[in-house]
Amino acid sequence: MTDPGQQPTPELPEVRRFAHVMTRLRAECPWDAEQTHRSLVPYLIEEACEVVDAIEDGDPADLREELGDLLLQVFFHATIAAETDTFDLDDVAAGIADKLIRRHPWVFAADDTPDDLMGSWEERKRAEKARTSALDGIAHRMSAMARATKVVSRARAHRVEVPLATEPVTADDFGREVLDLVARAQHSGVDPEQALRDALRGLESRVRAAEGEGPDAARRGAALG
Repeated sequence: MTDPGQQPTPELPEVRRFAHVMTRLRAECPWDAEQTHRSLVPYLIEEACEVVDAIEDGDPADLREELGDLLLQVFFHATIAAETDTFDLDDVAAGIADKLIRRHPWVFAADDTPDDLMGSWEERKRAEKARTSALDGIAHRMSAMARATKVVSRARAHRVEVPLATEPVTADDFGREVLDLVARAQHSGVDPEQALRDALRGLESRVRAAEGEGPDAARRGAALG
């Protein structure tokens, strides 16, 4: 099989031009020159959210523009890192290409396609990063809903023995029921985001207990049974 790293790549002159533009801005624009990884965080979050809006609006021209704004953030961070010889854009691209090849042996090697693709991905990621818990690496700055989805997904992918609801629900029904809960919470003086975070912490404790982590894991694990 041909080494995927040796496959011919398309010419991307505009990407190279973009990199040149970014280098000049960093050197010659006072605002761009003073930015840091930390100062750019709000823009990164904002641009990612605007990409989601463009996808949901269904406007290809808007999506193309918003993806460009998000790409700017990637270039910006890589340019800042390159100034201290930490890494550059090519290193970023090489890292993600290597990761995708490594985690898809059924595409780039002779492995059979696994029945559980997501579970296989999570198992490989856990082994690579030497993680001890299904919850390791989940971003804490996610919204409560996004983090809850990730925690439940990880628990299932890693086959952690915790009780999780399995009754099917349609997207429309789910949306209406969540919206009703938010309305009830607001009427009752309950912060929906904080309430979900509190409940999520309980689930995370049960996941870690089932994995055998923590000084009182045995006691909590027994309670789960």
